[in-house]
Amino acid sequence: MGRRVSEGGFKRGYRKRNVRRRGVRTRLKQVGAAQTASLFIIPGRGSFRHGSCGDRVFVYWGILRVHWFKWATFSLLGAVAAAASAQSRLPAPPAPELIISPQLRPHEVQESDMPVFSVADDVRTDEDGKLILTGKAEVRRIDSVVKGDRIDYQRDTGQVDVQGSGLIMRDGTIVNSSSFSYNMDGETGEITAPTFILGEGGGSGRAEFGEIFSRDHMRLTEAFYVACPCPEPAWHITSPRVDFYIDKNEGVARNGVLFFKGVPILASPYLSFPLRKERKSGFLLPTYGGSSNSGLELSVPYYFNLAPNYDLTLTPRFMAKRGVQLGTEFRYLGSDYEGQLTGTYLNKDRRADTDRWMYRWQHNHNLGNGFYSAIDLHRVSDDDYYRDFTSLGLNEASIDSIPSMATLGWSGSKYWQAHVQTLTYQTLQDRTAQYSRLPQYDKLPELYVRGARYNWGGFDLTSDNYATQFKMPKYRDPFHPYPYNPSLFPRQSYDGQRVSSYNSIAYPIIRAGWYMVPKAAMHLSQYHTDWHGFALGADGYNGRLPGTPRTQSRALPLLSLDTGMTFERPTSLFGNAAIQTLEPRLYYLYVPYRDQASIPIYDTSIASFNFAQAFEENLFSGGWDRIANANQLTLGLTSRWLDESTGAERLSLSVAQRLYFENQKVTMPGAKPRTSTKSDYLLGVNAALTDKLDLRFDAQVNPESRERNRMSAGVRWQPKRLALLALNYRYERDPAQLVDPSVVNAINYIDNSKEQMSLSGQWPLSSKIFAVGRVDYSLQEKRSTQLVLGFEYKGDCCWVARTVYQRYAVSEQTTNTAVFFQLELLGLGSLGTDPLGMLSKAINGYQSVTPPIPETTTYERYE
Repeated sequence: MGRRVSEGGFKRGYRKRNVRRRGVRTRLKQVGAAQTASLFIIPGRGSFRHGSCGDRVFVYWGILRVHWFKWATFSLLGAVAAAASAQSRLPAPPAPELIISPQLRPHEVQESDMPVFSVADDVRTDEDGKLILTGKAEVRRIDSVVKGDRIDYQRDTGQVDVQGSGLIMRDGTIVNSSSFSYNMDGETGEITAPTFILGEGGGSGRAEFGEIFSRDHMRLTEAFYVACPCPEPAWHITSPRVDFYIDKNEGVARNGVLFFKGVPILASPYLSFPLRKERKSGFLLPTYGGSSNSGLELSVPYYFNLAPNYDLTLTPRFMAKRGVQLGTEFRYLGSDYEGQLTGTYLNKDRRADTDRWMYRWQHNHNLGNGFYSAIDLHRVSDDDYYRDFTSLGLNEASIDSIPSMATLGWSGSKYWQAHVQTLTYQTLQDRTAQYSRLPQYDKLPELYVRGARYNWGGFDLTSDNYATQFKMPKYRDPFHPYPYNPSLFPRQSYDGQRVSSYNSIAYPIIRAGWYMVPKAAMHLSQYHTDWHGFALGADGYNGRLPGTPRTQSRALPLLSLDTGMTFERPTSLFGNAAIQTLEPRLYYLYVPYRDQASIPIYDTSIASFNFAQAFEENLFSGGWDRIANANQLTLGLTSRWLDESTGAERLSLSVAQRLYFENQKVTMPGAKPRTSTKSDYLLGVNAALTDKLDLRFDAQVNPESRERNRMSAGVRWQPKRLALLALNYRYERDPAQLVDPSVVNAINYIDNSKEQMSLSGQWPLSSKIFAVGRVDYSLQEKRSTQLVLGFEYKGDCCWVARTVYQRYAVSEQTTNTAVFFQLELLGLGSLGTDPLGMLSKAINGYQSVTPPIPETTTYERYE
């Protein structure tokens, strides 16, 4: 099987060069220091001596020489010099500093310079010069180790013949056998009934016979292989012939069979699998499942490891109700750039009777000297693409707008930055809905320049400047049936240009326990508008709204004062020592009125009123096509209870309200202005009652009617690992009702209020069975928008089985149902569609029942 790493692993694997270790690190110096009475240094390769220390014999051949007399002399002189220097030094010696600990590193050693070290209970030579070692015999080089009860070692050729308890170790790979023949110089040999552990990947197994052709290539006959580190693995691969290619990170099994619990579940005449946690070309494990939208599904991806810095995945996907779709993903990485290209194509969808496709190109590039570029191009063939082809998950099925962006920017200055950007949208309509959405305006292009200087003589200066060309894409009229007559119902839009500049100066005064930030700003903007599809203008210009100028400008000053204080006192919370804070805050804002009724709305909407927006300069969000007049004061108060020993926040209570000193005069088109003198109350509560139980509550309440306009609440309980329950509630009144409550009586009014509840969790039913699930219910629509129910079974060792059922709404009137199965074999991969990504998104805090197998290295079996 192939192996494909994630994008993060793909990047790390390229940037961190993997240098192969050329052998076991030598410890000759340590041995020499500890065994000086029994180690003899021999200058030549053809002669030997032996000495004893008890019953053991140590023999060493090579070019290494140790001059003990010189070493002792220099050590003695160094000690004397150090003592004299220390005595003459007047000040106290500096404190010792931390030093970097030495690390094991790969070694590159020439074959001709490689010394050999041998150990045995008895050592002798025959008349041909062959060294015969018996009794716990070892032959060591810096690149390999050979052990056995008896070793016949030919020093001239590097040939070793081992009898009894044989072992070969090289690059972290260990092979055991009762007898084998191996050439340490040529790295070839034959092994009878070997058992093995492969390098840092940790794969292991056994065979009837093994052949070593090189350091990179080993062949096993009648092999049994498993990559799971358990004593009794649940799965294994058997094959009459298996070839291991170490450098390629590939194992190839001829006529291989994958067994699970003794039952064959996959057979192939050519089965390829990875030996390490690295990328390799080949077929990835197939995925299968089924949904009501597409029928039975089967995908067989093939992964191409083209180069260390780019790769390609092709995924044929068979859908019984639609046909065969081809998907592709190409990823690349350079020293100054990175990106990926994805796409799918389905020729003649059987259900839609048309071609279906999707493409997306994402690219980021560092051009140098502070310049950079970014591209994100994304398009689909039709409105229903994501609704039809989303297999698992609600997120993609609910996509209703696809942005595409291209940016060229510069950030090479400490105080200035700029970019030019194009931004276009593809609006996906829901054909089953009662109304359609107007598309967003494209920005073709937008120029942005920002300057900022903080603490410049105590002042903070900022300047944000935009120049944008807006264009409305062509669309079908949402208020008339298809097809309609363009001459009777022309498309209406107001394309044009907007130039705006926001400049501010503030003088923050921050002291212990209080702060004050006076601020003055000026917003300048100019519009040049082309009105399309509207009635004849009063001045005779065809296509202009009556009384609306083609070019207009606006200048508005903004003055604000933000101030607050913090008080503390010791107290207790639930019997535990705590510190309570009291944090009052006042924010005054003044913005004079300017008539803006004739200014077009390009990218501005009413902002949601919350704790953050209550202290903002404008009640509209977006591109400032509307700037509300303001003479108002926002009052806020927060109290926190902090754990005295850890500083962790256990409880916080917040409240805020805005007081208006004049009526609202600037509104969105068709909206009624506010006339009340007080805003809604904002209430917030967050409580970590214990380390396992959290509560939160936020509300926006009308001070006159005492009705809620927004509310969210949640409780989360996680008593232990793999045990989680969360209940959430959310309500949001239709924004049109907030502006004009009488809108509910209008003809054809559609209530866009949202009221939802969500219950999610993960819970152990036994020591091996775990339930996961989520239910989303819309109280407004009186229907379930998503249901996820799954069970996970954790095997004894190295396997997990999952079953996940999902039903979710893909549009206002249609739903999709999917059932998927997965068998996860740790160390090999997964059979079936992987639902973990969907479970992680659907269930906040979800944890996999199988912690990842820790990565190993060749040094874990270092000798």
